[in-house]
Amino acid sequence: MTTPAPTSTSPTARLLWRRARGLLLAAAVLAVAGVTIAALRSGEHTGALDPRSAAPYGSKALSRLLADRGVRTNIVTSTDQVRAETGPRTTLLVPFPNSLDDHQRKAVRDAAGHSGRTVLLSPGPDATAALIHGVRTSAPTPVQRTPPDCTLPAAQRAGDSDLGGFRYTTNTEGSDACYLSDGKPTLLRVPHALSEDTETSGDTVLLGTPEPLYNKHLDQHGNASLTLQLLGTHPRLLWYLPTDAGTAPPSDQQRGLLDLIPSGWTWATLQLGVAAALAALWRARRLGPLVPEKLPVSVPASETTEGRARLYRRANARGHAADSLRSASRTRLAPQAGLPPTQAHLPEVLVPALTDRTARHPVPAPDSGPFDERTIRTLLFGPPPQDDAALVRLADDLDRLERHLISDTSPATPPKDKDTSS
Repeated sequence: MTTPAPTSTSPTARLLWRRARGLLLAAAVLAVAGVTIAALRSGEHTGALDPRSAAPYGSKALSRLLADRGVRTNIVTSTDQVRAETGPRTTLLVPFPNSLDDHQRKAVRDAAGHSGRTVLLSPGPDATAALIHGVRTSAPTPVQRTPPDCTLPAAQRAGDSDLGGFRYTTNTEGSDACYLSDGKPTLLRVPHALSEDTETSGDTVLLGTPEPLYNKHLDQHGNASLTLQLLGTHPRLLWYLPTDAGTAPPSDQQRGLLDLIPSGWTWATLQLGVAAALAALWRARRLGPLVPEKLPVSVPASETTEGRARLYRRANARGHAADSLRSASRTRLAPQAGLPPTQAHLPEVLVPALTDRTARHPVPAPDSGPFDERTIRTLLFGPPPQDDAALVRLADDLDRLERHLISDTSPATPPKDKDTSS
């Protein structure tokens, strides 16, 4: 009789590829799509208060309106550019004064003395004290539609605008305090003293909030008129976006995480969620009740036993293997002790019966002599073996116990009667 070849349960490379190729293909498609989108959008600008950004919090619309009125916008990113390009016929806009370090603030302060106008957006107490003298900063208030309440021509022509945020006060003569909130202005214009090397005196404008400059708010109320007049007084506008501060919103204008996620990614996440739900329904579908069917071939018991043993060994399930051995031994030994099958797995019933049986028919043990009650209890109901060697010893001891008791209780063959017939 030919011994059947052992069946391997390890997955082959072909099987692994067939299982994973769908996921790998989907991952490759997503990676290619992500790289393509990143490449196509690599030239776009989405920073807050960036004159090149068309995002809701960008300022591209304002830059276009200024260009239509003959004002050329130049982005400067270093302190050297700020010092070199600032002049009497330029407006210097500082969108993020709170994010500047001491060196950058000194450069802006020096340049403000030579510029025609310097506009600071929402400077806090520290930035205000470092950039302009004689101005005090009060706690911010909510941004809302506010009337001008001042004689500044630009504010009167613009009318109501979305102002609020920080409030500023000064004792400098000739200053204009506009758009009051709780009695203090949120727009303050402070004139500079006339210096020896300039024929005209410039000024500094402090806005308590950058809201009027955002694309999403530019067309509301008098925001466009106000910002165009404040930033369009000179033919050149220097938009200061330092490399360490030009990509983040001001500290007092923080936005939530959801506001920072582009709308396209939100729709993509929703579509991926729907696709995942459909995939789950597809994988969990049922085409009707389960129908049992016979196997196309007969599997020898030896192969089934060997396959189950391999599964136990791969999982290091010595406890399950020991339980199977002990359960089968208890089922076979119970009838030898005169017990019904329902009591074969009750230690308080089976162990005393087997102990009494082995006392009348001693069973030799390999190490400790005959099997006593303690040995039988440990053998049939003990803890799982700690290693493979202990599992083999357990199987041998169970086999020895069964062979002795079953052979001892087997009926002897009756002798044949001699023929006494004459």
